[in-house]
Amino acid sequence: MNYLFTSESVSEGHPDKVADQISDALLDEFLAHDANSKVACETLVTTGQVVLAGEVKSNAYVDLMDVARRVINRIGYNKSSYKFDGDSCGVFSAIHEQSADINRGVEREDPMNQGAGDQGMMFGYACNETDNYMPLSLDLSHLLLTELAAIRREEKEMTYLRKGKVTSYLRPDSKSQVTIEYNEDNIPVRVHTIVVSTQHDDFIVPEDSTPEAQAAADAAMLERIYNDVKNILIPRVVEKLPARVKALFDSNIILHVNPTGKFVIGGPHGDTGLTGRKIIVDTYGGKGGHGGGAFSGKDPSKVDRSAAYAARHIAKNLVAAGVSDELLVQVSYAIGVAQPVSVYVNTYGKSNVSLSDAEIAAKITEIFDLRPKAIEERLKLRNPIYEETAAYGHMGRKPEIVKKTFTSKYMPEPLEKEVELFTWEKLDYVDKVKKSFGLV
Repeated sequence: MNYLFTSESVSEGHPDKVADQISDALLDEFLAHDANSKVACETLVTTGQVVLAGEVKSNAYVDLMDVARRVINRIGYNKSSYKFDGDSCGVFSAIHEQSADINRGVEREDPMNQGAGDQGMMFGYACNETDNYMPLSLDLSHLLLTELAAIRREEKEMTYLRKGKVTSYLRPDSKSQVTIEYNEDNIPVRVHTIVVSTQHDDFIVPEDSTPEAQAAADAAMLERIYNDVKNILIPRVVEKLPARVKALFDSNIILHVNPTGKFVIGGPHGDTGLTGRKIIVDTYGGKGGHGGGAFSGKDPSKVDRSAAYAARHIAKNLVAAGVSDELLVQVSYAIGVAQPVSVYVNTYGKSNVSLSDAEIAAKITEIFDLRPKAIEERLKLRNPIYEETAAYGHMGRKPEIVKKTFTSKYMPEPLEKEVELFTWEKLDYVDKVKKSFGLV
């Protein structure tokens, strides 16, 4: 019997993602000026307010308020009507120095013996449903929202006339959800349901002040948004997909758009946002596993982040090499200890090699050095690469080299850095894996 599986995503303007992006932007600023910075910062956003908290050990001085305002404006919260905008919101900082008790467990005379910044278990997952080895339901959920954000910024479609100017009616906050139908062989056969909820301007004015007129205006707005999602957004998404995924879209898809009927009040004004509350959106959409640790605001000495990236790197390279069609990797650590406590593998019965999952796990430890410092160096994690990860998923993204500029009133000149983003998505170990598993 066929079954259904669902994943969701949230946009860069979702309150929790606003918080994540501010936390990671702060981390990037510290790392840009001091690569050895130890950072664990959290952000809370609500109506007109931003609260920064956490622990930092760094030789860099960062204008925290300026960074927070820049991120908020970049996302698109730049109008007073949103009740939260980058130029006028209050920013309160309660960041202080990192605990010496934590630091003593991390730093070592030999950097390669650097201990894990905390205990815990981290997961990496990959499957061959998509070209980027991600679950299809999550991949489509992310793509719906990145395309919606592109439409909002272009201001060419999904628009209305406001004070004589063509303006996008879309606001930054949005969510998506995609349900995929699978057959008994666990192969996707069709896109079953799509849900899109997007914040919007109050762009249709009621004829009078009666409740009936307001209800009619709301219904007209909902109909317009529904049709635009169906006829503009989804076709733009489908156009970007490979043929095998395009074939999964048919006329029987169930589509829900703004199911509550109206979504004008949103963003941090509509819902308080906190760093680290979208860990499933950030990873695999509910497939595979998750150790519970969030990523954003944490420097790579925190294995919640670095080891999760390393585990994804391992899983993706093993699936790409043909070891298994689907694979989950778990690594676990004790605080202050360099070597992982355990490495676990689950191939879900889809292994293509004559080895047990335990034997595959043993080979992984031979191919990949999983000490925290080795992970940092292999994946180039002591660079300011994190703001880009904080929306639309940390996994399944495109590795690329970019130039980033950091400016501050405390620096005489802008600082330019060339960095490599999403290194854990590189397929640079496929040949090593094939050789080790005899797949050459």
